[in-house]
Amino acid sequence: DVCFSGVCGGEFSILRSPQSVVFRDGSWPIPGERIPDVAALTMGFSVEEDLPWPGLAVGDLFHRPQATVLVTVKGVDNLPVKGFSYPIENAVPFSLDSVANAIHTLFSEETPVVLQLAPSEERVYMVGKANTVFEDLSVTLRQLRNRLFQDNSILSSLPLNSLSRNNEVDLLFLSELQVLHDIASLLSRHKHLAKDHSPDLYSLELSGLEEVGKRYGEDSQQFKDASQILVDSLQKFADEMFNLYGGNAVVEVVAVKEFNSPLSRKTRSILQSSQSEKENPYNLAYAYNYNYSVIFNIVLWMMIGLALAVIVISYNLWNMDPGYDSIIYRMTNQKIRMD
Repeated sequence: DVCFSGVCGGEFSILRSPQSVVFRDGSWPIPGERIPDVAALTMGFSVEEDLPWPGLAVGDLFHRPQATVLVTVKGVDNLPVKGFSYPIENAVPFSLDSVANAIHTLFSEETPVVLQLAPSEERVYMVGKANTVFEDLSVTLRQLRNRLFQDNSILSSLPLNSLSRNNEVDLLFLSELQVLHDIASLLSRHKHLAKDHSPDLYSLELSGLEEVGKRYGEDSQQFKDASQILVDSLQKFADEMFNLYGGNAVVEVVAVKEFNSPLSRKTRSILQSSQSEKENPYNLAYAYNYNYSVIFNIVLWMMIGLALAVIVISYNLWNMDPGYDSIIYRMTNQKIRMD
């Protein structure tokens, strides 16, 4: 993949997606800071800025996926996974907090599952029913290590090849794969949550492969074996999550060797007003934001409805016979006769 503008470093891959979400096959670079917007748009949420990226088509607006699963793998530029893959332009750190906030706002009265987890950094964020479903999930380094040496761990079925059970770096990598397995396993015990009306969000960050590369080198057999084991585990995890949600889930993988620091930071200053005048010397109107069409349609059709209501009411009042159509006049005439 070639990137013509900016610096490409990393790959954005779609492992599984329903028919209602349409991704196009191509090598269009996706800006790293817009990856959360792709997740938001696939779930049917609006974004602050339009996303002119050809990789995502409109799809079915009336059938949105019930879950979005995004796995970030650090330490490698790409992984040979099945599905559509796109190069990442300017791979800056990102988070799905905006998507989680949208779920909280729109489905506050329901029970969405929101899980954001970085096992190696012991970062975990659970909301809603996630606290109940994943209460037994290993989140600290000690819990991760102990989980690996239990009877039903992946060590009993996973081919380790050149990896070792006695090396801390290898165990950290394997423990992250154990977390993937446990998430699907725990969710399978609460299948009813995957069939409710509220969308769910899973954001996982794996850095075990990066540590393996630092420890043994990227040309080592350990790194090659770890990469292959990770690809197989991700593909299996994607299939399990996709099936648990009845084929109505999007599973995405972001592979990035290392995140780039933003080149500049947007700040406000006292020179902002003079700079804006220089940028707009012809006093042109400002660009409409994404809410313009929504508000315009609301106001337009409300005015049309009110105008039609006034016309209909006026017509009926003008052609009304007071002696027959109005109870006011009828009661008045009877009262006069009685008097």
